[in-house]
Amino acid sequence: MILKTFELSKVSNNTIFFLLYGKNEGLKTECINQIINKNDGKIFNYDEKQIKEEIESFYENILSESLFESEKIIIVNRASDKIYEIIKDLIDRNINNIKIIINAGILETKSKLRSLFEKNKDLICIPTYPDNNDTLSTLTANFFRKEKILISQQNINLIIEKCAGDRNNLYNELNKIKNYAGNKKKISSQEILKLTNLSENYGLSELIDNCLAKNKIKIINILNENNYNREDCILILRTFLSKAKRILKLANQLEQNKDINKTINAAKPPIFWKDKDIIKIQLSKWKPGKIKKLIENINNIELETKKNYNNSVLIITNFILEKSCSDF
Repeated sequence: MILKTFELSKVSNNTIFFLLYGKNEGLKTECINQIINKNDGKIFNYDEKQIKEEIESFYENILSESLFESEKIIIVNRASDKIYEIIKDLIDRNINNIKIIINAGILETKSKLRSLFEKNKDLICIPTYPDNNDTLSTLTANFFRKEKILISQQNINLIIEKCAGDRNNLYNELNKIKNYAGNKKKISSQEILKLTNLSENYGLSELIDNCLAKNKIKIINILNENNYNREDCILILRTFLSKAKRILKLANQLEQNKDINKTINAAKPPIFWKDKDIIKIQLSKWKPGKIKKLIENINNIELETKKNYNNSVLIITNFILEKSCSDF
């Protein structure tokens, strides 16, 4: 059965199979999070290739029942018609207490997988077409209104040009601008151009996420493949501070409920499904006391970079390398 994305909230909790296809990764991510947040189950992520190579363990995970899990949520990423027979077999088995979300790219009209979901009223099929500029403009205007940041329509158009019709790209750009803005209430065209052009390099989010996950090898690769300049340093620190504060909030919640999946699924604003694995790693590395110390360190480093502007890139690089392998 074909549904539009806004109709997803009307879907019965008894529905098991969901197919999302198309190029709009951001919209698919929102839909997947909406399905996940309606259910209290453990999440398992697979790639289609991984399922093909580990078919027995895949079936065992789906068909086995657990005393500790009321429901499982299986997400199949990068799916195509190659997985059709497996999905058809699972449908025929009438399985329960599980959600199976198939995240596919472009599926042609003649696709067997797409046809299967479109024609069966018990299966949910949601196409995610690229967002048009009007939709992206509305999302952008609402974002800045909420953040109480003044921005012209011309600058909104500059941001949208970088998004290629995908709201996931849009959210990345908006969060980058928010981190940079800090307490500023207005953003100039020159600042917008500089910030959006940074997307041509490794995303700053990836740099900071891997630092918080203490993945030193990945950090070294990112630093070697980018040529950050002194103007980038303040944005790096603001991004670091924003993500550290989010981890502190989650770490405090985790100490209370002792359930990492519950903590992540209940997070506000919602955490995209593709970010959940690295956030779990970050939470395993940082307890509230340590993350508070890190936030203090970030504030001190910002003061140091302002006093030593000519050496700011070296200061930031050393700081990131230190935090990616230290206990504090």
